[in-house]
Amino acid sequence: MPPSPRPRAAAAVTAATLLLAACTPGSATPAATSVAPSAPAPSVAPSGSSAPPAGPRLVPGDVTEVATGLVMPWGLTFLPDGAALVSSRSTGEILHLPPGGGAPSVVGLVPGVAVTSEGGLLGIVASPDFDEDRTVYAYASSSPTNRVLALTLADDLRSLRVDRVLLDGIETADRHHGGRLRIGPDGHLWIGTGDAFDPANAAAGDSLNGKVLRIATDGTIPDDNPADSPIYSSGHRNVQGIAFGPDGTAYASELGHRTWDELNVLRPGLDYGWPASEGTSGDHGEPPVFTLHPDDASPSGVAYAGGSIWLGALGGRRLWQLPVDGPRPAGDPVEWFTGEHGRIRTVEVAPDGALWLVTSNTDRATWGGTPPRPGDDRILRVELVAG
Repeated sequence: MPPSPRPRAAAAVTAATLLLAACTPGSATPAATSVAPSAPAPSVAPSGSSAPPAGPRLVPGDVTEVATGLVMPWGLTFLPDGAALVSSRSTGEILHLPPGGGAPSVVGLVPGVAVTSEGGLLGIVASPDFDEDRTVYAYASSSPTNRVLALTLADDLRSLRVDRVLLDGIETADRHHGGRLRIGPDGHLWIGTGDAFDPANAAAGDSLNGKVLRIATDGTIPDDNPADSPIYSSGHRNVQGIAFGPDGTAYASELGHRTWDELNVLRPGLDYGWPASEGTSGDHGEPPVFTLHPDDASPSGVAYAGGSIWLGALGGRRLWQLPVDGPRPAGDPVEWFTGEHGRIRTVEVAPDGALWLVTSNTDRATWGGTPPRPGDDRILRVELVAG
């Protein structure tokens, strides 16, 4: 379907300097930043309805370490017993963390992973029926193309095998792989891809790059996809975060170029503007819900909890809280932990409702990041409390 016209938001929405106040003593050091909430996008809720955020707004409270000494961690997923699996971008290994954290153990090595500046073993997500099928889905950069794999893990979590390739044909490159995986409330596998450092891919209808893809967990194309294709939405530069709200609204973070990073609400078949538009700059494609300056963000993983999207910033070295009400912004962005933990790659909601943050300081630490400190990389547990 043709792309929707983008309102000329650059004229209507200007960056503002926000003075942010701490909500809980000792949990964060707020600072001034330039942000620009932009026009709302429609919901992708299966029911077509928009539910209000559940419960009070939550803010970060106590922070504790649950794992240290990790090498280039990228993806994280929880298992039914509360344990977690972590992917290592550079080694191709999947690690197992016991419930509540602790010393990791190696489950196994995913074969055929090609490591580049941004490529390797990236996102992972456990099957909703993991106890029965022992399946974990993984996004791996490889040759000649990137792939989405279904892995079967042994009962003792000490070995794995590649059961099948669900999707290939995603162009590979040195950079801009995307790589985030989610199981949506529809039971399907959602995949964020990058433009493979070729902006034209994002707009090309015959390319899987610069897209959000949606497939069934057996690799088939859902009947309600926009076309007979895995492509759900297009015009994305580099999608490294996907999350779902309680009403089914689908959110995706997108790394911009020089001007704006984005948080988008996804709808089937729509074009989100890249490379013709970036954030509020340009008049092509769907407008984002929030924009952030790349120096303050460079977003990777996102998660929904307590009425907000929580967005991990790489170059910005902080955690962003973006209040949302379904497909609409519900307040100004708030930044937490600025500079305290370095680059934040992944944000996940644990079974107990806390956030787990995966730092990314052993990965490209000299490029917009913090040099590794003793104990890096680490996983942090952030308690969420009423603000």
